Amino acid sequence: MRWVKFGIGLVMATAVTVGCSAPPPAPQAAPNRLQEVEQRGELRVCSTGDYRPFTYRDASGAWSGIDIDVARDMAAKLGVRATIVPTTWKTLMDDFTQRCDIAVGGVSVTLERAQRAFFSTSFGVDGKTPITRCENVSRFQTLEQIDQPGVRAVVNPGGTNEKFAKQNLERATIVDHPDNNTIFQQIIDGHADLMMTDSSETRWQSRQHPELCPVHPDQPFTFAEKAYLLPQGDVAFQQWVDHYLDIARHDGTYQRFAAPWIG
Repeated sequence: MRWVKFGIGLVMATAVTVGCSAPPPAPQAAPNRLQEVEQRGELRVCSTGDYRPFTYRDASGAWSGIDIDVARDMAAKLGVRATIVPTTWKTLMDDFTQRCDIAVGGVSVTLERAQRAFFSTSFGVDGKTPITRCENVSRFQTLEQIDQPGVRAVVNPGGTNEKFAKQNLERATIVDHPDNNTIFQQIIDGHADLMMTDSSETRWQSRQHPELCPVHPDQPFTFAEKAYLLPQGDVAFQQWVDHYLDIARHDGTYQRFAAPWIG
């Protein structure tokens, strides 16, 4: 009988303990950048300002470009102002994670960037291809032709162009030029033989500089997609941006922003 009494007491003690224990902590709400942006009244947009037709910052500090117009329209749809935060390709990821809500300006989707951020849905396919003086197009059709002693390939440090050049060029000379807005003049002036960059940029630059021609821009050496960088883990914000892009590409908004740059 003593064993029975002991068992009943143990059950009652357990019941009292359970009944008096603290409730489990409430689950933390998932991060919601949309609410933060609306409360702040500002969409912070990282961009390099050196990659036309997507982003450009002129000598006076004025910003333009397809992606700049898109970002400003996103901000307007949210009822907030867009603040453009200058960055560089070398510091893009750190600046984005620390200072911005979105990064735009011809950003290529890469596995390395995807380790630290979400991407929006892709809005374009691109790839690395050379641009050179028009008389030299036949000389630089293949990577083997480019990777030769005496060939000078100019690169802008910190981005996917530099990475591609260093991965594929062993015998050619890689020439660093820090200003992507003036880098193509290096080819025109004879300080470099070519640059390998995204085919979209080679097409735009060749229209600005008749001396320069893209090399097989429809058949680039690599495959890449263009998208916008978004905060990692924030599915709500990612879905909003994706919905915006889907609508903008079907109601003529994106084409309206692109037309002054690419026709």
